[in-house]
Parts: sequence; C-alpha cells; structure tokens
Amino acid sequence: MRLIGRIIKWFIILFFSTSILAVLVLRFVPVYFTPLMVIRSAQQISKGEKIVLHHTWVPKEKISNNLKRAVIASEDQQFFYHWGFDVKQIQNAVEENGRRRRPRGASTISQQTAKNVFLWPQSSWYRKGIEVYFTVLIEAFWSKDRILEVYLNSIEMGKGIYGAEAVAKDHFKTTAAKLSAGKAALIAASLPSPLHFNSQYPSRYLFMRQAEILQQMRYIELPKNK
Repeated sequence: MRLIGRIIKWFIILFFSTSILAVLVLRFVPVYFTPLMVIRSAQQISKGEKIVLHHTWVPKEKISNNLKRAVIASEDQQFFYHWGFDVKQIQNAVEENGRRRRPRGASTISQQTAKNVFLWPQSSWYRKGIEVYFTVLIEAFWSKDRILEVYLNSIEMGKGIYGAEAVAKDHFKTTAAKLSAGKAALIAASLPSPLHFNSQYPSRYLFMRQAEILQQMRYIELPKNK
C-alpha cells in the first residue's frame, strides 16, 4: 500500500509539474503540432488514406482582425471579459439542453484552446475535468492575446487543415493577413463542425450563418493592441 501511495504521489507531482512547464513554454513558443493533428493522421493511416496535414504557424500580426472578430462573434463574444468560462452561457446551455434533442455546448475560446493544444477531441467527464484545469492554467499564465493567437493557429478548419494560414491558402488562395470580413465569417461559421461544413464550398446554412456573424462582428471591438 505504501508503494502504491508513493507511485500515486509521484504521478500527481509529475503531472502538475510537467503540465505547468508545458503551459509556461508555450506562452512563448509556437505550437507546431497538437494531439488532434496526430489523432487525425493516425485515423487517415488506419483507413488507408494518404496523410493530409496543412498547418503553418503565423504570429498574431499576420492574422486579419476580420478573422479575430469573426471567431469571437461566433464562438465567444465575452472572450475578453471572462476568466476562461462563460457562466451565463453554461447556464443557458444546461437549460436548453433539457429541451433539445442534440445538446449544444458552451465552451469558450479559452476552453477550446486548452482542449486543442493539450487534450484529445472525444468528450467525457474525465476530459472535461482536465480541460477545466488547463483552461485555468492558460488564463493564469497567458494573455488573452496569446490565447487567441494559439487558438487561431491550432483549431481544425477542414479535413487536414489547421489554423488561419492553412485555411486561407487552401480555401481562398490568400493569406491569413488578407482575409476579408466575408471570408472570415464563412470560416467562423464552419468551426462548430469543420469536417461537415466547408468554407470553400459553403452551403445555404453556412451563408445564413455568415450573414449572422457579419452582423455580430459590428459589435465586436478588439483591444487597440490587437
């Protein structure tokens, strides 16, 4: 029992020390790959498919403010004002999910960033618990500016497409810096299900969401240094 206790103790110490170190390092170092990229590549191999992985890290200065405003309008309008969790949206989701056939989520950009960079996509209470832990860590050690930068560089935006630069080049033959408001809104509209919705070939639903996001973008103000 003492041996088991020591193993558990050192496992806990190792987990907390390595996780905090990883968060501190990634405060400054670009995120060149994520667990999801590895998982998707493994899934492609298991299906006998050629690996498709498009990802290019670009600094925040080379990402259009249109895209920043679009994802905030679509995914997390209180991003600059909460501490990682939007309590009001969580409460609304709990109430609505009691009446909906398909539950809706209430994950903030901070939570999605924690999941994308440190965890795996399959949802469970166990993963959610660790996601909360990493969300608290990045909110404590990273600026909002850094969280948004990592989010826009790591999020899945299509089959084998990760980040703003990759989707801009692959879907619109441009760069992340030159994305128009319309293109940015289409990308944001696809994010809840980027393997189902394609911003390059938008459906009627995506065009409807684009119009809604463009309206909401009018009310999103980025801090001056963004």
